[in-house]
Parts: sequence; structure tokens; C-alpha cells
Amino acid sequence: MDTVRIERPNDDVAVITLDRPERLNAMSFELVDDLHAALDAVHADNSCRVVILTGAGRGFCAGLDLKSIGSASVTAGLGTGPRSGLRSQAHIASLVPHVRDIQQPVIAAINGPAYGGGFALACACDIRVAAASARMGVQFIKVGVSGCDIGISYTLPRLIGAARAHELMLTARDVEAEEALRIGLVARVVPDTELLASAMELAATICAYSPLGVVMTKEVMHANIDASSLEAAIHLENRTQILAGTTGDINEAARAFIEKRPPVWNT
Repeated sequence: MDTVRIERPNDDVAVITLDRPERLNAMSFELVDDLHAALDAVHADNSCRVVILTGAGRGFCAGLDLKSIGSASVTAGLGTGPRSGLRSQAHIASLVPHVRDIQQPVIAAINGPAYGGGFALACACDIRVAAASARMGVQFIKVGVSGCDIGISYTLPRLIGAARAHELMLTARDVEAEEALRIGLVARVVPDTELLASAMELAATICAYSPLGVVMTKEVMHANIDASSLEAAIHLENRTQILAGTTGDINEAARAFIEKRPPVWNT
């Protein structure tokens, strides 16, 4: 992969870095392909517990690269008509459910600009940590199309509420890091030099818990955001808890507490 790097700072954590710093990591179709491949790779690696997504250089991701977008790999032989356009659009937009569907929690470490498709990627992640220099926004309406693109009309209202999401999508204004923290868009804001360390600290906290418990927390949370009722959500929770209870991890957690040591998880 030429535009995305995967690094393993330790056995449990993978850092996926968008690597087109000269273009503020703007999305070319090569980068889209490479990011899909990187997500597939970490999802298939059962030793990886948490993924951190960030950008090389001064920015997280400046959105779609309007100067050098090129042709999508999925549109070979289709020409330039509506069918080709829809295939290209779906290929980019499918990054959002791809981030959500991998087994690991994904932490967005937002360094600098996260605009348009880059903002959509950040919103798809399970946790967002922002550098003090981070700024973000929904840019789509600025280029003559709908402000609703790449899953943002689904993810953003669920993160900050419909009223604020409408305002951000219709104005396309910048959101600085401190405002993002205030409205609940990011979990914390840290000095630029501490961004990756802060994300790694969060990852270490998550990795201290049972692997199945972490996987099930991500899965059930995403499922129950759209649960048809409270009762449906509780039914899924109940089944998940009984399943997790069969691993022996609850007994190990109790022993570890009594013995004043970290648990050794079975899953």
C-alpha cells in the first residue's frame, strides 16, 4: 500500500496512518482502496485489540482530492455514466460501515484538518481524540452537492444531536477542537505533541478488558443505536451477557480482584 501505513507499536494495537501528507491526506481512489485493504488486514488479525486511525504530517484528512481523484478501481470498463458514478460513490462511502464493522474499536486521532470525507471517517470511529490544532467540518455543500454524503447524515446526528448536525451540514463552517469537545464530538483535546500518546493511553485502557467483552461492547452499541425499542435493546444485551458469561472471564475477574492482580483473560 502506497498511501496507507499499518504499524504495530505493541502486540495489541495497530495504527493505521493515511499517508499522503503532501495533499493533507486527501482521498484519492488509491487511498480509498488502500484503506479498505488496511481495514481488512487488521480485522483478520485476532491479536489486534484496538485500532488507531490518524493522518501523516499536518492533517488527518482533507476530504476528497478534487485535483487528482483519478478513476475508481471498481469502475473498470464502465465509462463515465451514472452507473460508474454510483459505483465510485458507493466505494468511497462504504469506508464508513467498514470502519464500524471491523471487530476492533477504532480511535480517531485527529491531527489538523478533518474535512468532508475525512470528517466522515472520524465520525465513523468509536472514539475521537483531537489535537489542539484540529479543525473539522462538513464540506460537501461547498462544492455544489448535498451536505449529506459518506454517511454523515447518519453518524453526525447520533453523535451531537440533529439540531447541531443540521447547522453544521448546512453552513459547512469549521469546528475548532475546543468546540468539538464542548458539543461532544470528541472525547478529549490534547496538545498536538501528545495526540498519539493520548490515543495509545485510551487503547491501553481498552486492552486491559476482556477481548470478548470489548468486541461485544462495540457490536451491541452499534446495533442498539438503531434498536426498535428499549425491550429489543435489552434482549440483545441479555443474550450477549449470558454468552460472555460462559467464557470464565467473570470468575477470573473476581479472583484477580481478590488477589490484587490484573486478570488473565480466556478470550
